[in-house]
Amino acid sequence: MKNICQFIVAIALLRPLAAAWAIDAAAPPLPAVETVLERLAEHSPKEEANDLAFKQRYHFTRSRETEVRNSKGELNKREVRTQVNKPTPNHGKSEAAAETQTNRRGKSGRKTEFAVDRAFLARFQFTLVGRETIGDRPTLILDLEPAAKKPPEHDLKDRIINRMAGRVWVDEAEAVLVKADFHLTEEVSVVAGLVGNIASFTLSFHRERTADGLWFTPRLEWQADGREVFVRRKIVSHEEITEVQLAP
Repeated sequence: MKNICQFIVAIALLRPLAAAWAIDAAAPPLPAVETVLERLAEHSPKEEANDLAFKQRYHFTRSRETEVRNSKGELNKREVRTQVNKPTPNHGKSEAAAETQTNRRGKSGRKTEFAVDRAFLARFQFTLVGRETIGDRPTLILDLEPAAKKPPEHDLKDRIINRMAGRVWVDEAEAVLVKADFHLTEEVSVVAGLVGNIASFTLSFHRERTADGLWFTPRLEWQADGREVFVRRKIVSHEEITEVQLAP
């Protein structure tokens, strides 16, 4: 009787594992990483039209909070900007009414953050590591690290990008960048270290899809730690899009 009970318990414990194996067996094989990158690059030109359509169709509030702290963690500066997008029914164009706690006004227009063209992708080497469902949409997971042969560097932005690594999630059906986590792999000096350096930098974001098929970024955040001349600084920035409603 004891052996029978042990057998029943063992079967019960193995059942979830067997179910997981069945699910994995039913899932389609992962595509080649080159195929994923090619589809991602082909979709990239559509991002600007996606962003414009989102601004034309939806009311939303974009808020950004940036804090600058010293080496002791003490707050030196805090800036909060809020921008309300109000589509104009008659012309199909969006108008942004900016309200800010500073004297400077934010820009109503902005380039898309996710134009991932072939030149950008060439800065990294990718490894396709798996599949994950985000919401109800399957995504492909890719790990990335700097390319073995470093691309040309024309400015500070290039120098930072060429030293980034991390993980990205790509929507499998639409080849859209859905989620990303990046970090700096090595310190970046500014003007040979005489002006300063960036010791660490992280960037993460995730995107959501509206019912009519448009993508937007509910949350984006980045953090930088470095030195400006002789002063150590840490900058943290959070950006959110909230109160998203389809315009009448």
